[in-house]
Amino acid sequence: MRALFAASLVLGCAAAFAQTSPGLVNGLRGPAALDEETRPAPMPKPVNDDRRRPRSYPAQPPVIPHQVDNYQIDLRFNKCMSCHARSRVGESQAPMVSVTHYMGRDNQMRQEISPRRYFCTQCHVPQYDVRLRIRNTFRDFYDVSASGAAAGARK
Repeated sequence: MRALFAASLVLGCAAAFAQTSPGLVNGLRGPAALDEETRPAPMPKPVNDDRRRPRSYPAQPPVIPHQVDNYQIDLRFNKCMSCHARSRVGESQAPMVSVTHYMGRDNQMRQEISPRRYFCTQCHVPQYDVRLRIRNTFRDFYDVSASGAAAGARK
């Protein structure tokens, strides 16, 4: 009972604050009050330019620079491998999947892609034409170490 009261108090205060604070942006909702039904933003357009993008954080899987709508990726077929498999990259000119994707659980090389790496979109994501909501301040290791070396040289 106490938890229910506390939760309703917090929600009531948040709703009152949102209604009395003009211009308050609450995440994806925008300036709408918490108890107000909002219209969702239109779906963004997928980027389809096949341009490789720099990574946004260390060890980030590469992003997908083209549309993957209606790609079949299931137990029977993986559409991604029709271009990115070792045997197909010469013809498709697509980047080959990393050799780590062909390693089994015990680091044994396999003929086919590992079942652990078979469902590409669990790690790799397509890009959409959207405005960034939060500025990315990631700096690559080489940029950080180069600026640190330059600072050390100035001393």
